Amino acid sequence: MIPYFSFTTIHLGPIPIQVWGLMVALGFLIGAKVSERRLKKLGLNHTIVSDMLGWMILWALIVSRFVHVFVYEPAYYFAHPSEIVRIWEGGMSIYGGLIAATLTAFVLLRRRKLDVMKYADATIFGLPFGLAIGRLGCFFIHDHPGTATHFFLGMKYPDGIVRHDLGLYESLTNFVLFGIFLLMSKYCVQQGWYLAVFALWYGTTRFFMDFLRTIDTRYFGLTPAHYFSLVLIFIGCLCVYRIRRSLPSS
Repeated sequence: MIPYFSFTTIHLGPIPIQVWGLMVALGFLIGAKVSERRLKKLGLNHTIVSDMLGWMILWALIVSRFVHVFVYEPAYYFAHPSEIVRIWEGGMSIYGGLIAATLTAFVLLRRRKLDVMKYADATIFGLPFGLAIGRLGCFFIHDHPGTATHFFLGMKYPDGIVRHDLGLYESLTNFVLFGIFLLMSKYCVQQGWYLAVFALWYGTTRFFMDFLRTIDTRYFGLTPAHYFSLVLIFIGCLCVYRIRRSLPSS
């Protein structure tokens, strides 16, 4: 069991810095740096990451907030519209951010007439590491409490109940996925496998972890992330199908 703690704000003199926002920002920047190094190692144009990063962050923040407001908590934000812009207090949809960042990268890569699939497969290398860091911010502020548990990674909340902490679990699963990517990088892996593994791993782990959530909105018994996860798993299966179809017949 993990004893309860809360790490919400860092003070630099009179300036308060929200830990959640700081960890998300670090996740973006460090994940992008890892992807940049991967592109450079593969002999691809690694500066494309820094060129796209600003636009990807901007649209990821806008769309992730939009999805959270209008899909997860519409009643609350319609009653408190001034709260919509207070993104530094948390309340972002990771799937909304992923969708926005992916579409932004697709448009920018097409404009530069670059091979979208080749660059996407290489760039996604740093995404799990960035997500793992960002989810640590969720863990520090405990904005994703789960159901009661006796699991050794459960956290004893102030109400005395030991609960799953989904921010911690998502951080750990993404660190594991990054470890898998590092292992894959030691072998000659066909183009497309990084995209496929990410989609299948993240979609599957998030789908099952969402059954442990206690406060998320549900539609027909499932959270919005359940449905996004199913779509991501389907995309992963399509990637595997395309890879297998491209293999030369023996």
